[in-house]
Amino acid sequence: LTKTNYKMKKIIAVVFVFLLSISCSNEQTLPPVRYVLVPIQNVEIPEVMYVGTTYNIVVEYQKLSSCHGFDGFYYQTNGFTKTISVQNFVVEKSDCQTFTDQVISENMSFHPTEPGTYLFKFWKGKDSNTNDIFLEFERTIETN
Repeated sequence: LTKTNYKMKKIIAVVFVFLLSISCSNEQTLPPVRYVLVPIQNVEIPEVMYVGTTYNIVVEYQKLSSCHGFDGFYYQTNGFTKTISVQNFVVEKSDCQTFTDQVISENMSFHPTEPGTYLFKFWKGKDSNTNDIFLEFERTIETN
């Protein structure tokens, strides 16, 4: 029994050293990633909504390059005003392809918990004076 324990410990030690050596030897440097807000082109939002029900809001935006990827929605809430934009990650690589006409659709869930008149402001970008512009939708949320 003692010889078996000794052999097992030796095997485990050898496997551990092997795994440690291969995990350290193949270090790869990944390209840097940054995050950007992408202008929204179009929104499909239900006309009528009720408290306690979950709704899909379809948000469309242009994918700018092969190095851009959807990272989620960035939003701010101020009372019944919801300001929403699309956030992308951008991988900093030299071989990115630029896109001019690739429109992406993403679903955003909305689950109202209070009745009232909501203002949805979807960030559309900036105007020539660098002011933010929005697609705005006002919706009254009703109780069932």
